[in-house]
Amino acid sequence: MSRIGKAPIVIPSGVDVGVDGRKVEVKGPKGSLDIEVPGAITVRKEGEEVLVERPDDERTNRALHGLTRSLINNMVIGVTEGYSKELQIIGVGYRALPKGDSALELQLGFSHPIAVKAPSGITFDIPEPTRIIISGIDKQLVGQVAADIRSYRKPEPYKGKGVRYLGEHVVRKAGKAAK
Repeated sequence: MSRIGKAPIVIPSGVDVGVDGRKVEVKGPKGSLDIEVPGAITVRKEGEEVLVERPDDERTNRALHGLTRSLINNMVIGVTEGYSKELQIIGVGYRALPKGDSALELQLGFSHPIAVKAPSGITFDIPEPTRIIISGIDKQLVGQVAADIRSYRKPEPYKGKGVRYLGEHVVRKAGKAAK
């Protein structure tokens, strides 16, 4: 049995979980999310808990068991607390500027600025020109937007310039050795 999959998901107060056949919908104070349950996995609500079960020990069902439980648990956490990722911009002249209420402009050493529009449900916060905080209720979407922004200028190993996650360690290389 999957240790993650067999653990029940406790529903906190203020959160409503609806199970309708293959669709699971989670509503909370920050918004609502839904998911289509994959494969032969079954989800049922029992009191203040959600249980995820699999019919047999077939390989695909074992793989989807823990995954489905984690996705539903992430939805419950997302609608109560939300998720955020923090990016740090390092480099001379590299900065982020807010553009309107749901977009930002990145200057990362290219000849042109890069415009990034936030997908629905994602907000950008720029406390200082070299820090970007991406937040929302969908964990996957927050991580994907952060990865997309990081991909515009990944941290390079010689000077460490680029966009990195806060606290990310970049292994530095030695430059040319002089004779």
